[in-house]
Amino acid sequence: MADSEEEQRLLADEDEVLLAGRQSAGGPVKPLPAICDPSHLLHRVVVLVFMCFLGFGSYFCYDNPAALQTQVIQDLNLNTAKFMQLYAWYSWPNVVLCFLGGFMIDRVFGIRLGTIIFSLFVCVGQVIFATGALVNRFWLMEVGRFVFGIGGESLAVAQNTYAVNWFKGKELNLVFGLQLSMARLGSTVNMNIMGWVYSKFAALVGSSGHTALGASLMIASVTCLFSLICALVLAFLDKRAERILDKEQGKTGEVIKLTDVKDFPFTLWLIFIICVGYYVAIFPFIGLGQVFFIEKFGFTPAEARAVNSIVYIISAPASPILGFMVDKTGRNVVWVMIAVVATLAAHMMLAFTFWNPWIAMSLLGVSYSLLACALWPMVAFVVPEHQLGTAYGFMQSIQNLGLALIAMAAGTLLDTRGYLVLEVFFCTCICIALVAVVMLYFVDYLRGGDLNRSAAGRAKLLKETSSEAE
Repeated sequence: MADSEEEQRLLADEDEVLLAGRQSAGGPVKPLPAICDPSHLLHRVVVLVFMCFLGFGSYFCYDNPAALQTQVIQDLNLNTAKFMQLYAWYSWPNVVLCFLGGFMIDRVFGIRLGTIIFSLFVCVGQVIFATGALVNRFWLMEVGRFVFGIGGESLAVAQNTYAVNWFKGKELNLVFGLQLSMARLGSTVNMNIMGWVYSKFAALVGSSGHTALGASLMIASVTCLFSLICALVLAFLDKRAERILDKEQGKTGEVIKLTDVKDFPFTLWLIFIICVGYYVAIFPFIGLGQVFFIEKFGFTPAEARAVNSIVYIISAPASPILGFMVDKTGRNVVWVMIAVVATLAAHMMLAFTFWNPWIAMSLLGVSYSLLACALWPMVAFVVPEHQLGTAYGFMQSIQNLGLALIAMAAGTLLDTRGYLVLEVFFCTCICIALVAVVMLYFVDYLRGGDLNRSAAGRAKLLKETSSEAE
């Protein structure tokens, strides 16, 4: 506690010196080292590292059931429908709570406290989930996924809001790409390591079963603790930057109201439709993909797991590269359109051909990464900054509603009609997203919007706006 008070006193003294230097007529203030200066790129890179790891634990643990699907079903004596409830319990609460998480970031907690609270939910939820497996109580595992979901999606909203606060007008698309890269790194590591962890614990206790399963899930919770530490460090760095840069005076002072949702622009609602139509054809497919590759292509379980995880593996390195490309070129709507068309082609290959599925899944991985880099930053172009938390929260909420409904529909279709009809269903969802993208292109064009401007055009507009403000 004494160390904390001393750090706060030193920071306060530093702030007073900087402010005095700004207000005095002479006497230049000694500049901070680049790594300690919030206005410098090097310091923002440090912040970005913690920002990326903020969601690592959440994404790692989200796909724990998929990585251990066979073990969960066998050790707990479940059917597939019951197993899918682990994902449903994650999604359903976020239809409302994810939106409220964004609202609370804007109006109640602020970005720093909100991020810490949501990280705590993730940690506690994962521990409850693992405990349920340890004691062989599936209802307790469902409770854990419910709590985990409350924190997980809201934490993603907080991560997006942090990114915009620190990087808007600079390297925002690249930052979104890096965040997605780290998230998918978490998913990829989970897919490839949790089976090994389970086998080690099974060997340790002498047999497979719920004890080995619970111990494996408890080990996974360490990644959530790491993300909580990142949330605490980010809060400190953000508070420090606010003091040094005197960012309080730069705020609009406006407070978002829930009634503002009805005033969201039409372009934002089209972005929501694209988000739902696209992602419901990605995550449920990956959740059910392992058996698909075994049944249709005759893959072994190991081969099926490998091809099923290639989307995440490709996404990790491709996201920052594609984000940088979108930053340099602009034209976000065009890139989203390319991503949606490529995804539709991948699903059609999987549905109607017997070509090597590595081709389609690799294309799916690249297009998935491209869409995320181009789609999510567009929200910042169409809503005021004080509404960003709520806008991203609402986007996540609608996405979770779609995922929950489509997960149930996909399970029913698979049981009654088979994988071919399921793939046609996914293609239909992608077509809905494609129609929304085309509408967004023309609406933005007719209104003279910013969504499809080139990077040079946006820079010129920002410069003109800054000049007018001065």
